[in-house]
Amino acid sequence: MEDRVIFALSASKELGEKVVKHLNVELGKVDVRHFKDGEILVEPQQTVRGRNVFLIQSTCWPVSENLMELLIAIDACKRASAKSITAVLPYYGYARQDRKARPRQPITAKLVADMIQIAGANRVVTVDLHAPQIQGFFNIPNDDLTAASIIGEYYRRKEFSDEVVVISPDHGGATRARKLANYLHCSIAIVDKRRPLENEVEALNIVGDVNNKIAIIIDDICDTGGSLLASVDILLEKGAKKVYAAVTHGVLSDPALDIIAESNIEEVVVTDTILLRTDTTKVVQISVAEMIAKVIDAISTATPVSEVYDMFTYLK
Repeated sequence: MEDRVIFALSASKELGEKVVKHLNVELGKVDVRHFKDGEILVEPQQTVRGRNVFLIQSTCWPVSENLMELLIAIDACKRASAKSITAVLPYYGYARQDRKARPRQPITAKLVADMIQIAGANRVVTVDLHAPQIQGFFNIPNDDLTAASIIGEYYRRKEFSDEVVVISPDHGGATRARKLANYLHCSIAIVDKRRPLENEVEALNIVGDVNNKIAIIIDDICDTGGSLLASVDILLEKGAKKVYAAVTHGVLSDPALDIIAESNIEEVVVTDTILLRTDTTKVVQISVAEMIAKVIDAISTATPVSEVYDMFTYLK
């Protein structure tokens, strides 16, 4: 009998199917029921006793519901005597509240980490956490993967004839931009912006040279699209020939897709950490399934996960 079982919960069924295809195994059978009053019941439909369990679930919209579903699934597997439980969260919801920016604010990224651990997870796998220090919120192993190389390979295959510059939409994303720039062997620039109100962004200037270059904005999350499109307009004003964007997690809350469709951006690339709910010509989805599959394989066979990082390194 296979010593591991992989379940995909409601938010990540399609991604789970892709992952198990790379591993040449069957997706585990699990029954997830949502009652009329909002309660959730999760029941594995096969034995997990003495087995290494992997639960794939992005805590995207509806965030709290999907998070609760994951916690209940962890508890169910723990009580069914699973040998180990690895929570695979391609998108880690509540991560943007990772510090107290103002008095009396919660730190929900830490709260969620605590709940996952208390529920019974032994390990967590994530993709492009909003802030790398969130790894320190866990007292269990956390493997935080990056989609930089997958995104980099996508753009490298385009073979742009013009010079390319990678853009960080804010100062905090400069490290992420540098990773992609290293992969594409190009320079970076940073958008200097401010937020007058929540979910409102005003781009003020560009730190770096974008004139007569193809600009590729790189970010971890695109929610309403305000930050992204504020960057597009100022890049074009500063002389960029064309503007593309790459985002690991396409949250794309309404009306983000409409705004993107009507904007001057050429294309937005997102990964399948979150399923695209609507088709649009300007948004392209690429997959992180192979990378997640290789990490699951490394964990379940007790081989170094660092070897997977080397396979998907951005320094090529």
